[in-house]
Amino acid sequence: MADHDNPQEIAAKFLGKLKDSPFVMIGLVDGEHSEPMTAQIDEDQPNTLFFFAGRDNRIAKGGDAMAQFVGKGHDFFACLAGNVVQDNDRAQIDKLWNNQVEAWFPGGKEDPNLTLLRFEIDSAELWETDISISGRVKMLFGGTIRGEESSSHAVVGSVA
Repeated sequence: MADHDNPQEIAAKFLGKLKDSPFVMIGLVDGEHSEPMTAQIDEDQPNTLFFFAGRDNRIAKGGDAMAQFVGKGHDFFACLAGNVVQDNDRAQIDKLWNNQVEAWFPGGKEDPNLTLLRFEIDSAELWETDISISGRVKMLFGGTIRGEESSSHAVVGSVA
């Protein structure tokens, strides 16, 4: 893959894609399977994703974790490494609370099973697969795609 965009541009595109489709597969690095969860973004806390979960959720115990993201149009992919911790700060819960979260927790913000998980991103590998029109035509007919016609790729320590 070509790396013709700078890493910060690719990271900014990732955040835009994640806001458009906030679903990731996330799991602890403990041998358990990952599961789909809805990521919450707090613009004031870069390199951090939040998840509302049940206290009995398999990642609620926290620890090293990996998350994978696929953009809505399959035009962007991300693999995120970091650490999950519980963050039950009431102000943060109030800030991120919305109708979709409320649908999962009938007891509202006072639901005894509710916990807010903070995923602190240490590194990310990002792929944008938006191949140019000329590159797509070459793919159809078996031509060779030049670097400037192909995707972007970045390994970053920050998605902010």
